[in-house]
Amino acid sequence: MKVLLIEDEIPAIEKVTHFLAKYDPDCELLGVAKSIAEAVPLLTKLGPQADVLLMDVHLEDGLSFQALDRVGFFKPVIFITAHSQYALEAFKANGIDYLVKPISYAAFAASLDKLRQLRDKPAPLHPQIWQQLSKPAYKERFMVKIGEHIHSVPTQSVRIFFAEGKNTYLIREDGRKLITDYKMETLEEILNPELFFRVNRSHLIHLDAIKDVLMYSNSRLKINPNFPYPEEIIVSRDRVNGFKQWLDGERKSE
Repeated sequence: MKVLLIEDEIPAIEKVTHFLAKYDPDCELLGVAKSIAEAVPLLTKLGPQADVLLMDVHLEDGLSFQALDRVGFFKPVIFITAHSQYALEAFKANGIDYLVKPISYAAFAASLDKLRQLRDKPAPLHPQIWQQLSKPAYKERFMVKIGEHIHSVPTQSVRIFFAEGKNTYLIREDGRKLITDYKMETLEEILNPELFFRVNRSHLIHLDAIKDVLMYSNSRLKINPNFPYPEEIIVSRDRVNGFKQWLDGERKSE
């Protein structure tokens, strides 16, 4: 089993390392990050190789959910934290267990046993959790900074993503414009393609945000959104056919 660990307390790192060796001497700790700044490159580089991520919630530079949001990490996560109030958000972030410090070896081993059962046993024994781990895990929320505060924006409340200069923004259903850390190319990969479509280089729109569609010049289409938006949203000519199929429900998740 290959493991990544995000934890900012030395005693906790030592305890988890000891527990891993005790649980299975063949467990391989691929890397450790103590902050969001360290976690992002670690997850980007070694995340595809990992079987599980062990993660604290409170780090020295913020909440570890921010690192998951920036990277789009979709492997199983076991949270090990002193704060019980983040359990719901943790399970939305591919969490399969939530351990509250101080943890015992028995609780730690039970979490790894759960992971192995989810990986090894037939899906009917664990239909809901197995389905979550095996299907494409499209992004369910975005962490954004508003002043000195960090907020979680549910993806279902986002009506459009658009690129402007070097930045990418989202607009919520209430019209609020917020900056994100994601490039348009990354958004295409982590959003559910049944709900979002990239209509041109700069705009990626939610199906529920479309009021109607009009014919436009040069075989293009113009979208009238059902939310306030100051610019024209034009479907580029090379995306028109795919857009029509998407509207008709023919576009499939890849």
